[in-house]
Amino acid sequence: MPYIATFSIVAYDPGREEWGVAVQSKFLAVGAVVPWAQAGVGAVATQSYANLTYGPRGLRMMAGGASAVETIRTLTESDEGRASRQVGAVDRDGRAFAFTGDECHDWAGHVIGNGYTCQGNILVPGTVEAMAERYELVRGGEGELADWLVAALEAGQDAGGDSRGRQSAAVLVVREDGGYGRNNDRYLDMRVDDHPTPIQELGRLVGLHHLYFGEVGANGLVPLADIAGEMQSLLKRTGTYDGSVSGVFDRVTRQALSDLVGMENLEHRWRGEGDEIDRLVVDHLRAKFG
Repeated sequence: MPYIATFSIVAYDPGREEWGVAVQSKFLAVGAVVPWAQAGVGAVATQSYANLTYGPRGLRMMAGGASAVETIRTLTESDEGRASRQVGAVDRDGRAFAFTGDECHDWAGHVIGNGYTCQGNILVPGTVEAMAERYELVRGGEGELADWLVAALEAGQDAGGDSRGRQSAAVLVVREDGGYGRNNDRYLDMRVDDHPTPIQELGRLVGLHHLYFGEVGANGLVPLADIAGEMQSLLKRTGTYDGSVSGVFDRVTRQALSDLVGMENLEHRWRGEGDEIDRLVVDHLRAKFG
């Protein structure tokens, strides 16, 4: 069984009721191995000669009411290979716990904080401490849990990270009905399977997720009447509008803009209705077609 040398963070955000895991490793497609999470239950990161049963079994135990401490102790005490394992978890109430086996490759260890735990193995010393410090600094501030988790990974990499190098990264965030279509809890699941700078690429993908699926704020709306002429000119350049540049946002202009927004997969931010449009949609169209 290959060892999974990584650094990861597992955390809970009570503000948005989200649970998440972020991870980086010198290992192909680490996002398919380490992160596990379920809304209203908790999250688990399993690594270092990873026992993949820790993910689903841990979530089942926490769904049944076990704490993160009870869950990890049960998982590891019954595992003959526990000396080489590493696992972190946070439960439905944000209680965090972690385990690092005595035979994990140096440097290996973890830092447990309020509502989160950082852990890693085969690391440059100081990596998990830097992750914890950055997470404490940014959480509750600008952005959301996914941003804070990626920021923690960046801090870990800046401190040295995986001593063998880097290859893949991932971030998983769940919340009730937070997924696409609002009928599942997988709010954000981004994976960089093979890349020279995986954490930076992961941050870029998280930014795209915010663009396509983020909340539309009332302060970020632009009156369509104010940009009618600009949009008509832009739409003509894309071939989706053959009318005149009248500066009047009429039915034909609305339909053409709605079609273009749909082609850019931005319909979550504007569904072709109302007298205003999300500023981020306008900014995206300007940058791409302006």
